[in-house]
Amino acid sequence: MKDSRDLPRITTYVLKEMKMRGEKISMLTAYDYSFAKILDKAGIDVILVGDSAANVMAGYSTTLPITLEQMIYHGASVVKGVKRSLVVVDMPFGSYQGNSTLALESAIKIMKETGAQAVKLEGGREILEAIDRILSAGIPVMGHLGLTPQSINKFGTYTVRATEKEEAEKLREDAMLLERAGCFGIVLEKIPALLAKEVAESSSVPIIGIGAGRWVDGQVLVLHDMLGINQDFSPRFLRRYHNLEAEILKAVNQYIDDVKNLDFPNEYEQY
Repeated sequence: MKDSRDLPRITTYVLKEMKMRGEKISMLTAYDYSFAKILDKAGIDVILVGDSAANVMAGYSTTLPITLEQMIYHGASVVKGVKRSLVVVDMPFGSYQGNSTLALESAIKIMKETGAQAVKLEGGREILEAIDRILSAGIPVMGHLGLTPQSINKFGTYTVRATEKEEAEKLREDAMLLERAGCFGIVLEKIPALLAKEVAESSSVPIIGIGAGRWVDGQVLVLHDMLGINQDFSPRFLRRYHNLEAEILKAVNQYIDDVKNLDFPNEYEQY
């Protein structure tokens, strides 16, 4: 099988080709130049500049407080470190809901000031007008269904979505509407695996899961969660690939000891 890591640049067209040939799509979040550079070097297919920056970078309990200007700051920082990965920027709460003109203005601002290749919006039928306006400007859009964190006050919980028949049917319909509107891909968050499988098999665009099982076209995780920097978040779908919190604590404690014991700097480390 052809490996996308051999490609010079990932585009929305490449992602569709990957789905067609059965190659899974790898996607992680990043919020700064240094981590983005590492992810790009490793060969990640898609970097999401997520509004989860509100949680892991700013310490908020929800994604709602982060602003358009802050997302642009993080997006521009990430793009500077990327040569190959497709960079997608989340449109934050309040930058597109209920006002398609505002949505277009926000998306254009993100694309012009970050240099990213696409934007991502949460929701289905209720935001179709905004998606249409953004796509009309030639801006690629990724959708997001299932658990949509920007709607946490509506849901009142972060539990699994679309477990009931009515909500599952709405998700199927919304996925179809997003595809027909022209979205190049859709994130499905925290829904039953079999439902996600059904959506992925019936869709011609890549379906990326986070807590949506193994039968979708790719996976996304929050970088700080999968590296174990953030130990406060432990959902069932999260696999920690490292425990960086412990490694960092060890290094910082050693540094503190070396400073206090006059071991740092030594003779070689001074001028």
